[in-house]
Amino acid sequence: MKTFSARPADIDKKWILIDAEGVVLGRLASIVAMRLRGKHKPTFTPHMDMGDNVIIINADKVQMTGRKRDQKTYYWHTGYPGGIKGRTARQVLEGKHPERVVVKAVERMISRNRLGKQQMTNLRVYAGAEHPHVAQQPEVLDVRSMNPKNSRSA
Repeated sequence: MKTFSARPADIDKKWILIDAEGVVLGRLASIVAMRLRGKHKPTFTPHMDMGDNVIIINADKVQMTGRKRDQKTYYWHTGYPGGIKGRTARQVLEGKHPERVVVKAVERMISRNRLGKQQMTNLRVYAGAEHPHVAQQPEVLDVRSMNPKNSRSA
C-alpha cells in the first residue's frame, strides 16, 4: 500500500465557528491549533496547509485556570537597551484588543515557519459575538461539550 500525500486539488477547507465564552484558554487553543493544522482529517499531510478556516467569537470572555489572569505576563522588547516591557493577561483582556490573548495562545501552538504563518492566516478572532463571515455558513463546533474540563465558570 502506498502512503497518501495530498495535492492542492485534494484539499477541502471548511469554515468553523467556535464560541469562546467560558472556555479554558489552553484547551481552546490546542483544539483550534489542531483544526488549523488539519490533523483532525484522515488525509493529513504535514507539508500542506490542510486546515480549516476557524472563526472564534467572544474571545474577551475566555477563562483561565488558577491565577494565570494575574500571573501570566506577555513580554516584548522595544529594541532599546533595558527596553523589555510586559503586560499581564488581565491587562490585555481588559484593554483595547482582548482577542490577542487567544491569537497568541494559538500562535504558540503552531510551528514557527512559513507553513505556520500561512496556517495562522486562516484564524479569525473577534472580541464580541458579531463576525462578518456569515456568508461562508460556518458550522458551529461546541468546544464546551467535548469535555467537562473545557469549560469553567467565572
